[in-house]
Amino acid sequence: MKKVWKPLFLLAASLLVFVSGLLSGALTSFAAENKSPQVTVDVKAMSFNLRYKNNNDPSPHTWDERVPTIRRLINMEKPDIIGTQEVVYSQLQDLENVLPQYNWVGLGREGGNRGEYSAIFYNEKDYTVLEYDHFWLSDTPEVIGSKTWGNNIPRMVTWAKFLDKKSNQQFYFVNTHFDHQSDNAREKSSELLVEVTNEFDPELPVILTGDFNAEPDSLPHQILTGDGAFNDLWDTAQTRVNEDLGTFNGFKDPTGGGSHKRIDWILGKGNMKTSEIEIVNYQKHGQFPSDHFPVMADITLTYNQ
Repeated sequence: MKKVWKPLFLLAASLLVFVSGLLSGALTSFAAENKSPQVTVDVKAMSFNLRYKNNNDPSPHTWDERVPTIRRLINMEKPDIIGTQEVVYSQLQDLENVLPQYNWVGLGREGGNRGEYSAIFYNEKDYTVLEYDHFWLSDTPEVIGSKTWGNNIPRMVTWAKFLDKKSNQQFYFVNTHFDHQSDNAREKSSELLVEVTNEFDPELPVILTGDFNAEPDSLPHQILTGDGAFNDLWDTAQTRVNEDLGTFNGFKDPTGGGSHKRIDWILGKGNMKTSEIEIVNYQKHGQFPSDHFPVMADITLTYNQ
């Protein structure tokens, strides 16, 4: 009996190990199948101060001369959504004509179609605007054209909640143009932006574009990127193109003033990664598309289902 019992015992033990392995594999497979899947949305975001239309810009940098160059740049880079600054209504109409694939939302900073816009352009084939609104950078943000922080001209914000048609996911896109003279206005504007965007749906990512008229080591930048508010996507991107450039070229400086003069930013908060960000220094035979270089970021938004 001893000779028979030992093999039977080993056989039972082997079967027990085999069954345990099957159960463990099944449980692992079940857990993997029931783990919340993730959905990603790729967004090419651009910030572009287009320089307001005026009679003082000499050839070849008049608005009418620059429109074909802007069209070419946009069609080459193919941004999905563009936060623009300084455009007035007649410029928006011109851009509508040469960029038919884009729609836009915005309001003149003095109300209606009066004054400069911080309009948001978007590829309407891929995105739908679910809601949008505006507020002014002042102590009375709901008052059109208000200014209370030392700035001589009104400054504002336009924001939109977008639906990505392919994935059915939503995100916010916010665009602004800070004052160019008042330090106090820029600092207060940063605080208000953080306050307002904190009231957005916390489950949705936020992309913020703008001409902030401030350098990366400035107090407005610190306010916007402090305490978990936003990340500067220039700092978090895996790849940076044209790191040695600034963004204000004044129609004459191909260096954009150097890296310390990076005053146009793309910021973000929420579950997102930036594979590449670029200061786009395209010129056509010495003609600058604008007195600012646009900034473009390839962003991936991630959603847990």
